[in-house]
Amino acid sequence: MNALLRYPLALIVLAQLCGTSLWFSPNSAADSLSAEWALTTAQFGQLTGATQIGFILGSLILAASGAADRFSASRIFSSACYLGAVFNAYFALFVSDFHQGLALRFAVGICLAGIYPLGMKMVIGWTQTAAGSTLGLLVGMLTLGTALPHAVRAGGGDLSWHEVVLTSSLLALAGGALVQALGDGPYLPRATGARAGWGAALKAFKGPDFRATALAYFGHMWELYAFWTLVPFFINDLVNTSDVASDSNSALAPALSFFIIGIGALGSIIAGGLSKRVGSPIVAAASLGISGLMCFAYPFARPFGMLLCIPMLLLWGLTVISDSAQFSAVSARACPPDLVGGALAIQNSIGFLITVFSITLVTQSFPNIGVGVAWYLLPGPLLGLVCFIPVILKFKTSEQNK
Repeated sequence: MNALLRYPLALIVLAQLCGTSLWFSPNSAADSLSAEWALTTAQFGQLTGATQIGFILGSLILAASGAADRFSASRIFSSACYLGAVFNAYFALFVSDFHQGLALRFAVGICLAGIYPLGMKMVIGWTQTAAGSTLGLLVGMLTLGTALPHAVRAGGGDLSWHEVVLTSSLLALAGGALVQALGDGPYLPRATGARAGWGAALKAFKGPDFRATALAYFGHMWELYAFWTLVPFFINDLVNTSDVASDSNSALAPALSFFIIGIGALGSIIAGGLSKRVGSPIVAAASLGISGLMCFAYPFARPFGMLLCIPMLLLWGLTVISDSAQFSAVSARACPPDLVGGALAIQNSIGFLITVFSITLVTQSFPNIGVGVAWYLLPGPLLGLVCFIPVILKFKTSEQNK
């Protein structure tokens, strides 16, 4: 146990990597799953959307009931990992119908609500300073967890989609065990079991800084998960029209998808380091601006093929997630300490509700307009930057007055 306590943040981010591999496990095998179940692109988007809706419901329950701040974060996290692993495995082993699949992915989404927001609370509970940096590590693991099934698919040779999805369940079990052994950190108020009023976390939105940051975060979320959903479709579009497309290159598309999504982990870590120097608000705004520029520019780059599009997608993947931890760090500082778990959970739940609409929009539109769906993501970064301006100006003023 003493060895675990020496590296608590490393264990939390590793557990986050394992637990969040449940999130996009079917997406790594979108082509074979869609072929086996005869799914349209829109139906596959609905499977992803079902996970998001489950996450929203779970987050709302945790936030509105006060459970995120009443009970042990480590117990919620580990229990969610175990249940999520079971539902995910059932999806892989026993489901062959689209509607049953929706129900199972919805259940996995509910479990993820006990993993991602509670992971953020655990990080805050184990560190006193530099929340932007440490949360950057956590979001980096979320990103790698999202990308990991693509890596399993690329390196697994003849693995079926069932086996790829099952691998995520095994990882989630390991993540739950790590956090169960670690326990909670010393730097947040201890859970007492006292009943908080329903909706107590909504008090955080009375603060102008929290409210402005949340609105910017919502713009970021309009783009983020829709982009991650689109990555395999963008890559298949490129590979299938290039000279390298062949049966011998079946691993190319999932490998590229892994790198484009997974590079966001590096972006989150870099952003966390930069936040120590220039501040989380500046880093968040810069990341949102660059990813918004990619939304605008990618359709113009598509005619030039892989040579230009792959570097652009890598830059997009690097920056599309690197602002997320910084928004969470600013939000955490802008709300009362005893409401951090609930406030972050409800911010996440609203953000993920927004992702359902953007994912549905782009997956339904992709068969008709192709990569032009990237322009549908652009309003998120633009509106997010506008809403975030008061926080940036206040931050700059405070820095000048130091």
